[in-house]
Amino acid sequence: MTQDEMKKAAAEAALAFVEKGSIVGVGTGSTANFFIDGLGRMKEDIKGAVASSEASAQRLASHGIRLFDLNDVSEMPVYVDGADEIDGSLAMIKGGGGALTREKIVAAVAGRFVCICDQSKQVAVMGKFPLPVEVIPMARAHVARQLEALGGRPVLREGFTTDNGNIILDVHDLEITDPKGFETTVNQIAGVVTNGLFALRGADVLLLATPEGVREIKEG
Repeated sequence: MTQDEMKKAAAEAALAFVEKGSIVGVGTGSTANFFIDGLGRMKEDIKGAVASSEASAQRLASHGIRLFDLNDVSEMPVYVDGADEIDGSLAMIKGGGGALTREKIVAAVAGRFVCICDQSKQVAVMGKFPLPVEVIPMARAHVARQLEALGGRPVLREGFTTDNGNIILDVHDLEITDPKGFETTVNQIAGVVTNGLFALRGADVLLLATPEGVREIKEG
């Protein structure tokens, strides 16, 4: 199986977690796009979706799926999204596509987070994939200095602005052995909106696509 075929297999497996008549939380990225396409085939069975980015909202709309503002949603059984890295505790690095803040907010509302990815994203220790940090523009230099003090090498994502109008610093050279602690530490830096560690609210279920099929891995 190619990587795209594995991504699609994981996304298709996630459709089984969608509750009939519910509003579905939908992530952002190449694997999430396969899930959106699958959701389009069952749009009559769901009430609609909450998107974590403008790009996902456009793709959902193209399938005729009703979009909801998260502020109007009090209950959302499941959020489905990919990951850039995921470890054995189902903590993740996300934000390669730049939608980390909205992804984190939508995930916080959902009853269950189903992560979909191919086996290349599974790691023993996170940090090889640069950690995205969304930053208020005026705080760029200050946040960069603080991230350097934590042992990282922050690099401005050139020519990129988030859907919230902010910048992203991608932090290289990290070895994240305490994901929850590091997520908290980075979020406490003045000027940081949030960072791409999803550890305090990690995945509940991982659907990991391999050449042999999709494995379901649960938290704990």
